[in-house]
Parts: sequence; C-alpha cells; structure tokens
Amino acid sequence: MVDDMQGRCGWCGTASDYVAYHDTEWGVPEYDSRALWEKLILDGFQAGLAWLTILRKREAFRAAFEGFDPNTIANWGERDVERLLQNAGIVRHRGKIEAAIANAKAWQAMEARGGFDAFVWDYFDGKPLRNTFRTLEEVPPKTPLSERMSKDMKKAGFRFCGPTIVYAWLEATGVVNDHLVGCFRHDEVARMAR
Repeated sequence: MVDDMQGRCGWCGTASDYVAYHDTEWGVPEYDSRALWEKLILDGFQAGLAWLTILRKREAFRAAFEGFDPNTIANWGERDVERLLQNAGIVRHRGKIEAAIANAKAWQAMEARGGFDAFVWDYFDGKPLRNTFRTLEEVPPKTPLSERMSKDMKKAGFRFCGPTIVYAWLEATGVVNDHLVGCFRHDEVARMAR
C-alpha cells in the first residue's frame, strides 16, 4: 500500500529513521562490491527480526565489524566470535557472526574471480529489474531468480543467504526496484541506474 499522504511505500510507516531509510537509501542501485557485501551481512543478521532493529544498530555493527572490511573479517577466528558475542550493540547470534566470517572468505574468493559486484549484476545483465507493483501484497517474498542466486551463493560458500534474504537484499540494494509505482521513489531510483 502506498501512503496517500506522503506517496511512500506503506512498509516504511512513520518512524523517522525508517522514513529516512526509505527516502534516501532503500532501492538505490548499489554497484560497489564491498557495500553490496555489507548489506548482505546486515540482511543476514535481520533474519527473524524487524529490519528497524538492524537499522538502529547499524553503526554499532559497523564499529564491531571494522567498517565491514571483508578482508579483515576473513581472518577472524573464535576469539573474535566470542568478542562479538559480548557486544550488546549488535545482534549476538553465534551462527550469524560465524556466517559473516565465512561470507567474508566467500567474498574474497568471488572478488578474485571477477568481483562480487559482477556476480550480482550479471544475473540482471547489469540493469536493475524494475517491477511495477501497485500494492505491498503483490510484492513476493522471494522469486525463482532469488532462489537460483541463493543456491549459487551457497555453492560459493556464503551462509545466511536463503532466497527470502537474497530477495530482500536485492530490493535494498536497488538491484530490484520494488518501490511501488505510486511511491515517489519508484521513478527516482530508476533514474539512478547506470
């Protein structure tokens, strides 16, 4: 549903940080390999939680995860996992923390083979998929393409990247434009594509 008063996607509600995220970041095409990876990690941490929880902890995550430098995180071990499990500023979930470390290693391997960014955008021939959904009910939680990407990513060593997480990540990074057609951001983010 589009908020008729503001012309926004109805999912963002009225919380100021959610509205700011919707209005400035969500759905903007992301082409930077490291930034794509950071957002995948955050979407993995969000599994089972509200995105607002992660959004409000994002700066604490950035500090705890060394600015989301995958080259640093790939070298982490059990001592780092234990340190992060004591950090009340982030989501303290052993499996998700260990997945972030594994995903840093998988990102490095993918970078060496041509880039994580190329891996992502090749599924879409380098152009964002622009959907024309009019209501939130039309937006799928996953698609056959997110299922295929999820399988390919798991084969490459990524974790916490099921098809629903992958689809939410594709939406957040603007690889898929799922702003509703009545939302003022639908056309704006479409114009930001390369």
